Amino acid sequence: MLLHRLFELRKIETHKEVLLKFLILLAILVGYFTYLSYEYGMLTGGIVAALTWSFFVLCTPIADAGFLLDFPIRLLFGFRMLYSEILVWTIAISLNTYALIGNPEAYDKTVLTTLFKKILLTPYPYWSVIILSAVGTFLSIYFGDEMLDVFKHKDRIKYHQHGFKLKVVGLVSLYLLIFFCYYLLLESFNIQF
Repeated sequence: MLLHRLFELRKIETHKEVLLKFLILLAILVGYFTYLSYEYGMLTGGIVAALTWSFFVLCTPIADAGFLLDFPIRLLFGFRMLYSEILVWTIAISLNTYALIGNPEAYDKTVLTTLFKKILLTPYPYWSVIILSAVGTFLSIYFGDEMLDVFKHKDRIKYHQHGFKLKVVGLVSLYLLIFFCYYLLLESFNIQF
């Protein structure tokens, strides 16, 4: 009984931590949007802020920008992070398609979005950054979903199986290889942050 209560209390505390981190990241995004709106006007500032967000979705091999939504949605509603990340990528790709066709000059406002425009408009070799980022992102999301499944009481038996441990080691190794290749790729393009 006491163990059950402690687990429930920890679950509530975890939800509070996730909510706090989400609110902090949301505050950063709102602050960035406010700065860009002041600098370039509300419409252009909003577009540049959205393009910056989509850069982090499409050009980093971790689910950082998508994780703003994926993890809280998974904890609060039980919706698998893989599916919400597919939605995030769809939104990011649609946003950039719209911006490239309707407002390409919005990319010229910041160093990051200028670099992003170059990546988007140069399929070879720069789309390899997006492809490697997609593989890394969806691998990390898949791994995160697996870990959250394991932490459910009914799935803990799965964790103790030898095959599952090998799968985890394989996924982590593959992810580290992707991250290393991503770093080498950026270095070979002379892209530095």
